[in-house]
Amino acid sequence: MSGDPNPPPSGPSVSGASVHRESRWLGQGYADITKLREIAAKHERLSTRAQQRAARINTRIEKLRHQAAILREKAQKVLGMIPDKESEIAQLDRDISAISARTGGAPIGSDATSLHYRVRKLQQKIVDLQHKARTYDHRAAMRTQKTAELKIKSDRYLETSKLEEAEAVSYRQRADRLQAATEGEVAARLGTSSGGSAAPPPPPPESL
Repeated sequence: MSGDPNPPPSGPSVSGASVHRESRWLGQGYADITKLREIAAKHERLSTRAQQRAARINTRIEKLRHQAAILREKAQKVLGMIPDKESEIAQLDRDISAISARTGGAPIGSDATSLHYRVRKLQQKIVDLQHKARTYDHRAAMRTQKTAELKIKSDRYLETSKLEEAEAVSYRQRADRLQAATEGEVAARLGTSSGGSAAPPPPPPESL
């Protein structure tokens, strides 16, 4: 039989190209897995960052609540001083009435004017105490309002944290599924390759 003594090595070249394509496919698969895990890590970082901000805001909220409670206690303490002043005024009014009764309508003397002066001073102190208490209450109300605003901000950060964590879980699951599929494909190809090499070569064709 006359044939080409040097046939082209078609088998090895086809096999090498196939191996190259498989290697490139596997490399791309592992690159995709790495990218998915990188994105998941990014979302996890954003989630913990939002939690960190929420925690700091909650600490500030508790501090403001504590300050508001102290201010309200001070306001109550100041208001508690007013009844004693009112009792003193009532006693001075009785003393003034007694002096007026003794004089029988005579011009007011120094004793009565001194008592009137003390009454006016006590009334001024009562007004000052009331103003001081209202100032404490106002400051406490401002801090309470601030806590309400910060609570809304904290809730937003916590909601952002949950959303970012959900995104991270989603990307991790996608990476796990892709990795499982890639590893399964690799195992199947390795099994096919080892099985093919272990098989006995086919018998030579019979000569005519």
